[in-house]
Amino acid sequence: MRVERTDKDNVSVLVIMEKTLDASMSADFKAMLHGLVHDGKRGIVLDLAHVTFMDSSALGAMVSALKAMGSQGEIALCSVREPIANILALTRLDRVFKVLPDRDAACNELGVEL
Repeated sequence: MRVERTDKDNVSVLVIMEKTLDASMSADFKAMLHGLVHDGKRGIVLDLAHVTFMDSSALGAMVSALKAMGSQGEIALCSVREPIANILALTRLDRVFKVLPDRDAACNELGVEL
C-alpha cells in the first residue's frame, strides 16, 4: 500500500496514494492505522484525494482505529471525492468522521499546522 506520511506532535497525516481501498489491502490499512494509535497518535488525517473506490473493509478499518483511540483521539478525512463522499453519507460515517475540504482544514481541525 502506497502512503505518504507526515507527523507533527501527536498527529499523523496520511496521503493514500492508491485509487482503491478494498479487501485486498484492508489488513495492511488496518494494521497501519492501529500502529499509529499504538504509537500514541491522537489525531489521524486521511487525505483521500487519490481514492476513487472504497469498500466496507476499508471503512471497517477506519472505524476500528477510531474505536481504538477512544475518546482521546480523532480521525479527519479530507479531499474526499464524490464517490467516497456518497459512501460515507450512505453509511452515515460522515457523522462519525470529520470530513473536511482539504489537508490544511483537516490539520487545523486537529490542532496542528504542517
